[in-house]
Amino acid sequence: MAKPGRQAMVAMAAMLGLAACTAQYRSHGYTPSEEDLQQIVPGVDTRGTVEDVIGVPTASGVLNEGGYYYIESEMRQFAWQAPEVVDREVLAITFDDAGVVDNITRYGLEDGNVVPISRRITRTSDGETSFIRRLFGNIGGLSLSQFVDQ
Repeated sequence: MAKPGRQAMVAMAAMLGLAACTAQYRSHGYTPSEEDLQQIVPGVDTRGTVEDVIGVPTASGVLNEGGYYYIESEMRQFAWQAPEVVDREVLAITFDDAGVVDNITRYGLEDGNVVPISRRITRTSDGETSFIRRLFGNIGGLSLSQFVDQ
């Protein structure tokens, strides 16, 4: 191979290697803008008008028709490392007993800890033993004398 072609291939490989080591940023979720929030008046607007103005929440309270929560997170992943939360914003809208907006509050990472969202798996007490293994596992433990009347 000619020398200029070899140098071009080495330069291309170096650029690809460096490009693979750049951080990747991803955004998840949605929080409404301040302009949209200015349209909501505490003490006047209800759950329905909040949904009409800023959209359906990311999450909502489960007890007594609790508040609405809009959550937006920015994740950073660098090379082979696990993703890391670099920014998170939570907008909480609380309602009174009549379903009218009581308060609107914004929270960020500086206001608390990052709560990891994990998948929970229920483990069985018998471990990873399959049904077939349990079925045939008892064959050697039985004797004929247990079934014959004496």
